[in-house]
Order: sequence, then structure tokens, then C-alpha cells
Amino acid sequence: MAQNMPINQYMKREKEVIIIIDDQVSICDSCSQVFRKDGFQVDTATDGISGLEKVIKQRPDLVFVDLKMPGISGMEVLEEIANFDPTIVTVVITGYATIDFAVEAVKKGAFDFIPKPFIPDQLRVTTKRALERRRLLLETMSLRREKERMKENFISMVSHQLRTPLVAVQGYFEVILAGIAGDVSAEQKKMLERSKIRIDELIKLIKEWLSFARIDANSLVSELEPVDLIPLIKECLEDIQLVAEQKQIKVQLLGSDASAHVLGNKAALKQVFINLLENGIKYNKVEGSIRVSIKTENNFVNIEISDTGVGISKKDLPFIFEQFYQINKTEGSGLGLAIVKRIIDSHSGSIKVTSEPGEGTDFQIKLPQYHDDKK
Repeated sequence: MAQNMPINQYMKREKEVIIIIDDQVSICDSCSQVFRKDGFQVDTATDGISGLEKVIKQRPDLVFVDLKMPGISGMEVLEEIANFDPTIVTVVITGYATIDFAVEAVKKGAFDFIPKPFIPDQLRVTTKRALERRRLLLETMSLRREKERMKENFISMVSHQLRTPLVAVQGYFEVILAGIAGDVSAEQKKMLERSKIRIDELIKLIKEWLSFARIDANSLVSELEPVDLIPLIKECLEDIQLVAEQKQIKVQLLGSDASAHVLGNKAALKQVFINLLENGIKYNKVEGSIRVSIKTENNFVNIEISDTGVGISKKDLPFIFEQFYQINKTEGSGLGLAIVKRIIDSHSGSIKVTSEPGEGTDFQIKLPQYHDDKK
């Protein structure tokens, strides 16, 4: 799809632009007279190819398209316009105003159709409705872009104006607790340690929220590259090994295929596996286990992460990927699994979970396999 003209440039036009594409010169001339009289900027074409060239050059607000023309058909013209710029409204002019033609035209992107022969008032009514549709589309796009701009500004504000001073406070707590600023009594140390824990939790919450917001803005997965999941998952297992050993949890990589390549964002995918592995440790039993397997099947890479932990109840299971949903109301931000789900979705993958209370949890991730055609 071609890049659209900036919305503010559309809004600044003195006259709305209409193009008529019809092989009947009389139709082009009569419509032009009506539109110019009503104050529009008008152009015409008598075949689909030249009509599309004018659409690309002038980027009109509204295009009237005849279905029956020599060369490429009106249906093809509709499809090309929709692919070029879906905000351009199209109306079909036809002498074959059947239900089948109307349905097919709508599928190709047409907003409405006007049957031949027609009178100026019919043309004006259809044009008014079509241009109102156009204005609504542009206003919707403008609001959406403004929303994205506000979101980006808010993310930046949270990152710099909230997280930065909290990190500074965290540093002061560490200095005081280390005794560098002077002696601290046992009671003061206890209070400071509790305060530091709360600061640490707040910083973690802000970090997770920022990750969630950035994934929503597609910034974490905007640059995709081939990723070999086997060394990536092995790296994740090494990262969590010490914590697992402290809780006497055995972590195993049971099987892996040599062709476990996907097209993805390495940092985002690592966040997925680390989150799931850390959950597997946090909610596991002492001397429990975590099992990881990687297999390829039917052009998908299947990753399974299972644990022998406390499990998830049936009432909680349908909601665990929702943002801020907490199974244990006293622990976590409720964003970890929501982040996992959003990253997987952004990679055109899927994630499922099965669990029984007291018997552990099993996460199954499916990602499209990447094939290097050059090899």
C-alpha cells in the first residue's frame, strides 16, 4: 500500500477532489458539470488505467467508477484504489444494478452505487453521503494518531519522571543500609529494608507497565530478525539457574529440534521465556521441577514449559492473560502473563495453558517457523 497523504493536508484543501472513471464521455461531462457547479475540483478518465494514474497523482476524496469498461474492469479499479488508500471513498456507477453486483462491489471496497440513468439530485445525494463518510474516516484516523501520540508522551513521562527519581531513592536506601552514611540502628534498618522492598516492587511494576505499553505500540516487535530459539532458551535457563538451585528446583531441557528458527524480536522473546520460567520457580514446590521442550511440526515451532507447582484453579484459568489480573492478590503486578500473551500475539503465535491445582502448570507456545529461502 502506498503511503497516505498526511491527514492535515487533506483537511487544508480548499476544494474536495472528485474523479469520475467511466468510458461514456457523456457521463463524465454531465457529472463534471454538476460537481463544478457545486464547487468541487473534478477530473475524469475514460478507462481504468488512466483513472488509476489520476487517483495516484491527485489522491482524491471521492471516485465514481463504472463497472463495465474496456481494459481493466471497474471491480479491479475498486480493488486497486482500496489497496492504494482505503480512506478514498468509491461509488460505483452501473447500468447493472443487481444485488450480486452490489455485494461484489462492496467486497472490493465500494461505499455505495448509483444506477444508470440518474438525475443530478440523485448524484448530489450520493455524493453528500460519500463525502461525509470520507470526513468521518479522516477524523477517525486523526483521533487515532493523536491517541498514539498521547500514549507515547505518557510512556515517556512515566519512564523519566517516575522511574528515574525512584531509582535514585532506591540508591539512597542501599547506601544507608550499607552503613556508608553512618550507623543505623536495628529498628531503623528493619524499617528501611521494608521501605526498600516497596520501592523495588514499585520500580518493577513501572518497568512491567512500560513493557506492556510499548508492546501495545508495536515498538518491541517492530524490527524482526531470524532467531534460533534453542540457544536463546538455553541462555534463559542459565539466567534462572541460580534462583532455581536456591529453591532446589530441577530445570531440564528435554528435547530440541535443530530447525527451531522463528522471525522475531530476540529481546521480547527472551522476556517471554524468562517470565514463564520465573513463574515456574516462584509457584513451584521445593525440590520440584521445570521441563522445557522445543519441537517443530507443520511449519510451527512448539515450545512447552511445564512445572510441578501449585497449579491454577479452574476459575482463574480463563483470566490469567488479562492485564492486572492477580491469582495471588498479595503478589505480583498482574502484568507478567499479559506481557507474555501480547508478545506472542505480536509474533503471530499462540499460547495455551493447562493446569490442575496441586499438580502443576503447562504452557504451550506455538510460533511460525522461519525458513531461510536462500539456503
